[in-house]
Amino acid sequence: MGYYKYAQQKYNQPKEKLDELWQQRLIEWREQNAVEKIDNPTRIPKARQKGYKSKEGIVMARVKVNKGGTKRPRLDAGRKPKNAGQSRYSRKKSKQVIAEQRASRKFSNLEVLDSYWVAEDGNRKWFELIMINPDHPEIQSDDDLKWISENRDRAERGLTPAAKSSRGQDNKGTGAEKVRPSQSANGNTGK
Repeated sequence: MGYYKYAQQKYNQPKEKLDELWQQRLIEWREQNAVEKIDNPTRIPKARQKGYKSKEGIVMARVKVNKGGTKRPRLDAGRKPKNAGQSRYSRKKSKQVIAEQRASRKFSNLEVLDSYWVAEDGNRKWFELIMINPDHPEIQSDDDLKWISENRDRAERGLTPAAKSSRGQDNKGTGAEKVRPSQSANGNTGK
């Protein structure tokens, strides 16, 4: 059995076996900044699946995002309190997209290639991001990655896989009519 297959099986074990390791990690991660640069991916098979390569010009980052819904602006008058729209609303962006955009703002010279879920507790979610320096010579000479130098601000423009999924752009055929060409198409009926 290859290393990546073995490593992937380690994540598919019963939750009780993984609990001790993850509890230790979460204790450390809670103390770290919201966007933290890391040396190596925590989930190597998942990172490789998403396009990670161990070479110069590729940077890993871990982002912490608070869980929960969002509040709407409170109306001045003319509503019952229950109709003021204060609770049980969710954002139109997924937590993963929010994480990608935060990291993209912090590391303005890097582009987000992809991201994946790492851990969560009652209050937060952690995502790891694969970020690429498009101006690095190693990336410019890599046939698999040099396309990213012509696609800037991917996270902000909603072009990462998580953002496309959040916008409903990965759906095709029946049921996807309202989300094309964008969320604001068809009278804002996308979400």
